[in-house]
Amino acid sequence: MSGFLVGILLVIIAGCCEGLFSLAVTRTPKWRFENIWMLGSLIALAVVPWPLALFTIPHLLQVYADAGTRVVVVTLLCGAAWGLGGIFWGKSIAAVGVALGVSLMMALITSFGSLVPLAIFEPAKLATPGGLALVFAVAIMIIGVVAMAKAGSLRAAEQGQAAVSGGSGVPFMAGLIFCLVAGVLSAGVNFGFIVGAPIAQKAAAHGSSAAATGFAIWSLVFTANYGINTLYGLGLAIKNKSLGRFAEGTPSYWFWAVFMGLTWPGGIALYGIAAHKMGAYGAYAAFPMMLLVSILAGNAAGALTGEWKGTSRRPRTWMLAGVVVLFIAFVVLGLANKLMAA
Repeated sequence: MSGFLVGILLVIIAGCCEGLFSLAVTRTPKWRFENIWMLGSLIALAVVPWPLALFTIPHLLQVYADAGTRVVVVTLLCGAAWGLGGIFWGKSIAAVGVALGVSLMMALITSFGSLVPLAIFEPAKLATPGGLALVFAVAIMIIGVVAMAKAGSLRAAEQGQAAVSGGSGVPFMAGLIFCLVAGVLSAGVNFGFIVGAPIAQKAAAHGSSAAATGFAIWSLVFTANYGINTLYGLGLAIKNKSLGRFAEGTPSYWFWAVFMGLTWPGGIALYGIAAHKMGAYGAYAAFPMMLLVSILAGNAAGALTGEWKGTSRRPRTWMLAGVVVLFIAFVVLGLANKLMAA
């Protein structure tokens, strides 16, 4: 199997991990949101980034020294931006609702995580057939996300759910601003991978395998992101006096916490390997591909767990249309990567 096809397979697995890790939130009803979020983030922080990097990157500290302080600090800041983006996302959803919030978020993360880095680091590529195909694919993807958001809004209306969470205390316009901020900041995860490329190069120079060089980057990005999310969850737990709820968890709750702690960073780590396998421009095409698969995986999980039970044909038709459009976007993204690498 060619490296490109291996990359496609890995990006699909990565997207499934990113689309399914948040199932843990719905599978732990006796815990509050901050309980599972804090524990999942803590597990992700403790188990994944540094063990992976320390066991796969020879002379890790020397790698960072060779890459330079500026690169290390900027990579950490990108991870922190990703962490803050998740916090703002939670606040925005409470004000503008899931349908609008997810549409704006995915559009912004895709644009800022894929097109903006290309425009900054290799602007000439945007005018090539591959660059234009990437722009076209992102536009198709945004249309698909809007269609799926419409389906979700119709489903919520039919099931008697509020389109916008009431009593959030956040005005709608403030929620839109939070959503915009969240979308921009959350793209930091891909910015970190791109600006951290010198770290991967130094890791390779010190004898790391090509597939593992990205772990030296993720150890920094993950530390900043999951550190922020762990502290955020802890702060909420203290504020809401919910730390005691951990005692109410059954063994299955702890399983879901581990599941979240492994799949959340694991998907991103696999994406890094996939981007490497897909060639020099893999990071620009593989990132929206991963987001696309995560949307499909999340919605598929929702369908299998009964979220669409009792809905009419109209929301289901919108959902199917969104799935078809996203599949087309996935194919075009693969084509864009091939054209850019040509």
